[in-house]
Amino acid sequence: MTERAMQEPTLLLLTALADAPRHGYALIQEIAAISDGRVRMRTGTLYGALDRLLQQGLIEVAAEEVVDGRARRSYALTAEGRGALATEAERLRAVATEAERRLSRLRSMLPGGDGPQGRPVTGGGRS
Repeated sequence: MTERAMQEPTLLLLTALADAPRHGYALIQEIAAISDGRVRMRTGTLYGALDRLLQQGLIEVAAEEVVDGRARRSYALTAEGRGALATEAERLRAVATEAERRLSRLRSMLPGGDGPQGRPVTGGGRS
């Protein structure tokens, strides 16, 4: 049986940690950057997800320090987390490749790349 697709918050968190350990606020900023501002993760959502990913062994606490009298934890991917992210990236790549293949085939079958009633072929279906 195939594993379930990774939820977007998990994918974004693991991606944000792929190149360097980060603390909570830096993760929020990195997720916003990765998603081009589309996803703004709230603090409660972030720390709930971090706790879950810690329990699953996909991330680990890389460092703990006190900054301005407050504890700050930095998180990093584990080997298992890197593997899960690589697997999900490959799954997404395969789906995108198939979508492009099918769209290309459809475009080549339609005169001038136009769809029904002379309208350009776009993603028009439900997502």
